[in-house]
Amino acid sequence: MSEDRSPSRIAARNVLGEPLEPCSHEPLTGFFRDGCCRTDENDLGRHTVCARMTDAFLAFSKRSGNDLSTPRPEWGFPGLKPGDRWCVCVDRWREALEAGVAPPVVLEATHASALERVALAELRYHAIIDA
Repeated sequence: MSEDRSPSRIAARNVLGEPLEPCSHEPLTGFFRDGCCRTDENDLGRHTVCARMTDAFLAFSKRSGNDLSTPRPEWGFPGLKPGDRWCVCVDRWREALEAGVAPPVVLEATHASALERVALAELRYHAIIDA
């Protein structure tokens, strides 16, 4: 009998080394549409950064060819608005960082593999601090 190593059976970690927390269930996000920024080899975009959407980031993403604000009901996509949390591609977040429009990050819900493409210090600088 082989061990089940599916993404739902592997305990994912966040960038702080702790268990990965959900990013958003409303709207439902994640490559697996389970609310978490988990990833595997099928996720070519590496949707690992839990970010809170801003007008500036949504406009930047649209200009970059990924319109996240327009609803696409045929894909079950509601369209995002400022304030929504969403699992964004780590490379798109890094591009937004370089352009000066990186959206705030939820460290507890950002997958540890994001650290392969962006430094923890950069993520911490843009972290959402809950009061």
